[in-house]
Amino acid sequence: MKSQNYDNHSRFVTGFHFILSTLLFAGLIVSIINLCRHWQQNGKAVTLMLVLVFVCLLFIFWFMRQFALKAQDRAIRAEESLRYFILTGKAIDSRITIGQIIALRFAPDEEIVLLTEKAAAEGLLPNDIKKEIKNWRADNHRA
Repeated sequence: MKSQNYDNHSRFVTGFHFILSTLLFAGLIVSIINLCRHWQQNGKAVTLMLVLVFVCLLFIFWFMRQFALKAQDRAIRAEESLRYFILTGKAIDSRITIGQIIALRFAPDEEIVLLTEKAAAEGLLPNDIKKEIKNWRADNHRA
């Protein structure tokens, strides 16, 4: 497996992010065009239902990804809070946002404490936190 770093840590699944999303949007557009062409004829219900099916599929596509990411974010928050507590003996700063915690997961044990304090004090954005990490800690088990 290729070593993970700031430049390549984003994860895209070709079949989901590119192929399925393109097919769903294409299907929606074609179904809308079909509805417009057949609006004056009988059978509007069938063409309208086809548009609604594609709208529903797009909602399913969007929400199934969002639900998985939300569950993953909660797990990351718990893991990183526990890791911080083990390293420092105290709870993570309450000013740290979930986005910052998610970014901090890439920091190794040697860097996380100082980087967490800096993120809390300066309000670093998640992207800035990732750029501050010197020795990247890969996360290969994400959704």
